[in-house]
Amino acid sequence: MHTVNIHEAKTHLSRLVDQAVKGDSFIIAKAGKPLVKVTRLDAPSAERVKRLGFLAGQIAVPDDFDQMGSEEIKQLFGGEG
Repeated sequence: MHTVNIHEAKTHLSRLVDQAVKGDSFIIAKAGKPLVKVTRLDAPSAERVKRLGFLAGQIAVPDDFDQMGSEEIKQLFGGEG
């Protein structure tokens, strides 16, 4: 892994990012002091991304879902149940 100074990083950002994408991470330094590490992100493949509705038809939500346990909750917080 190599180190570049901020000026070089600004001047050659596109080239450096292309290298990072290919797996060649690098460090950006200011006055010789390392500040950040630039590395490629490994995003999940399209097959691994979870989507809303993936359990459609497999579960059922009761009509009174938003009221379930309300009496017990009232009792826990000193309300009358």
